Amino acid sequence: MKVVSNASPLINLARIGQLGLLPRIFGRLLIPEAVWQEVVVDGQGQIGAEEIRLADWIERTSVANRPLVHSLRQELDAGEAEAIALAIEQQSDWLLMDERLGRQTAQYFGLGHIGVVGILQVAKQRGEIQALRPLLDDLRYMAGFRISSRLMDKVLQDAGEL
Repeated sequence: MKVVSNASPLINLARIGQLGLLPRIFGRLLIPEAVWQEVVVDGQGQIGAEEIRLADWIERTSVANRPLVHSLRQELDAGEAEAIALAIEQQSDWLLMDERLGRQTAQYFGLGHIGVVGILQVAKQRGEIQALRPLLDDLRYMAGFRISSRLMDKVLQDAGEL
């Protein structure tokens, strides 16, 4: 399975101590240079930066289609643009991305995408975690991740936790 990640899922899962879910669910991850720069270089000293730098299941990959990245940069940040371009180039099965505009752009290109909440749902379904509620609460209150009450209720209801 080919999976490309943007920065947000890596950062937010690291903040709640669940970065290790990614290799268990997806195996190897590809990240573009702009995501490496954002998470490891610019994020040096932040939670997860060193863990991501040392992860043998993360592969840094350069994006070849620079004109596509340039075009995507009109609306998206560097990491999002490179992650989408890399997912297209690699014909990835999944793109890990949380930002709404990035997900809409991925959908436009026909890319399968999933965000951190969806990753946690998959982890629960596979028995990797016991409960979603504490992790969703951690996302909200420790990581500052925005989850609407409506989405929270739906996710918890679907998981049988409401």
